[in-house]
Amino acid sequence: MEHFIVSARKYRPQTFKDVVGQKAITNTLLNAIDNNHLAQALLFCGPRGVGKTTCARILAKMINADGTETEDEDFAFNIFELDAASNNSVDDIRNLIDQVRIPPQVGKYKVYIIDEVHMLSSAAFNAFLKTLEEPPKHAIFILATTEKHKIIPTILSRCQIFDFKRITVTDAKEYLSYIAEEQGIEAEDDALHIIAQKADGAMRDALSIFDRVVSFSGKHLTRQAVTENLNVLDFETYFTATESILENQIPELLVQFNEILSRGFDAHHFIAGLASHFRDLMVCKNEATLSLLEVGEEAKLRYAEQSKKASMPFLLEALRLANECDLNYKTSKNQRLLIELCLMQLASINYDGEKKKR
Repeated sequence: MEHFIVSARKYRPQTFKDVVGQKAITNTLLNAIDNNHLAQALLFCGPRGVGKTTCARILAKMINADGTETEDEDFAFNIFELDAASNNSVDDIRNLIDQVRIPPQVGKYKVYIIDEVHMLSSAAFNAFLKTLEEPPKHAIFILATTEKHKIIPTILSRCQIFDFKRITVTDAKEYLSYIAEEQGIEAEDDALHIIAQKADGAMRDALSIFDRVVSFSGKHLTRQAVTENLNVLDFETYFTATESILENQIPELLVQFNEILSRGFDAHHFIAGLASHFRDLMVCKNEATLSLLEVGEEAKLRYAEQSKKASMPFLLEALRLANECDLNYKTSKNQRLLIELCLMQLASINYDGEKKKR
């Protein structure tokens, strides 16, 4: 069996141009290198899987490159990676400080990438302060963390801070589309959108989910295959539920809710998703807010169509009821009844006893 390399490693960016969704940071770093304006201590913060360690490695290679090296040169002797999660004692930092004094044998700089730096003990932080403030000319420190608030102010004040943002659904979807093309996989637009949304702003998570779904469905990636594999409620569920609500069909709505529960889905997840669906329908009401709808092209048409059937006062009241139910869910003694009551109230918004008011 041939060795499989996960997409997150196989497609790890090799240059700043390949980094997804962090243009402001990559441009700043490129300008700093071009103008010889790079600080000796940098702090990369942001959520997991957004490119902090990747950017640190690219930066480390770039500052050592002088144009004479081969294309696959990785400057392994110049780049030192320390995982602070498992090397967080004073002794680990002292060993690092002893290494820092020795100049590089090849290249101009020794780059120390310290991952999960917030895990260092307070004694280790204090031992690190002096070196971080006045490192030797040949040393550059790049600290990476997902929890900036845990880093002591004396460390923060010695670093140039870069805040990485979450990857947008659109950026993640476009990158997944490129990878699907590279691998010869036919992927539906809506399928990639669901993966991008499920990743919640982390590109690494999006690639892991993509690999998993491809293993499940092969070379043809459909929306149905993705929702089945990820065990997420498809937007089709919410379209059907909203249709029943608009038609005041309480029995159908309760039967549908029972089916969702019998398929093993979480009731809380359903009501939160229904509230998001109402929000998306509201977004469709105005051209100016249409860009806030993060779904595929096919789904966009469905949303636009259903939003015409629901009035603005209806959507506002529906959102209020669904949100109230979401907030009360955890404290409720009878959670199923709470959601069923909410669904009945939703289906009664447009009902005046005899006929519907749209």
